[in-house]
Amino acid sequence: MNRSDRADTSAIEAERDLIRRAQGGDQKAFADLASGAQSRMWAVCLSITGNRHDAEDAMQNALTALWKNLPRFVPKARFSTWAYRVASNAALQIVRARRDTPDAEAGFDEPSTDSPVDSQVTSAVVMRRALDELPPEFREVIVLREYAGLSYQEIADHQKVGVQTLKSRINRGRTKLRQALESAGVTHA
Repeated sequence: MNRSDRADTSAIEAERDLIRRAQGGDQKAFADLASGAQSRMWAVCLSITGNRHDAEDAMQNALTALWKNLPRFVPKARFSTWAYRVASNAALQIVRARRDTPDAEAGFDEPSTDSPVDSQVTSAVVMRRALDELPPEFREVIVLREYAGLSYQEIADHQKVGVQTLKSRINRGRTKLRQALESAGVTHA
């Protein structure tokens, strides 16, 4: 066993210990688990909802769901993988609820006109708008693959579809995303 394998095994065992402690009610252990996944969970929530307010609500809902459902979590996969899935579901629930509200606003966070607009901020706004144009099933697979870094198998399991079906969704989602970006004036380099 090489050094990298030992480090991976050690990290997995440390995570499983935190999971056992958190399942026993240890809030600090849960906080340690959640903090390891929090930045990517936030990226998932923000990418799916398209605005900070809804992303904050989705993030809070996801953390609450993680805590409530932790006793039933069986660590076959990493905690972070499960956390990204929960965050994705929470964000999709917010988006569905927003779309069911007749006078829901798009809710994008626009860059301030008072300060210089950084090209990265502008790019992020354009990307969020393009993602928001995607149907939820395509948005979810793109976000889970590109932002959360989940494997095809993990996303397929989450969506309860085969890997080939998932790959088709990702390809169709990427095509729709590319079309939305081109409509927004973004061209290929």
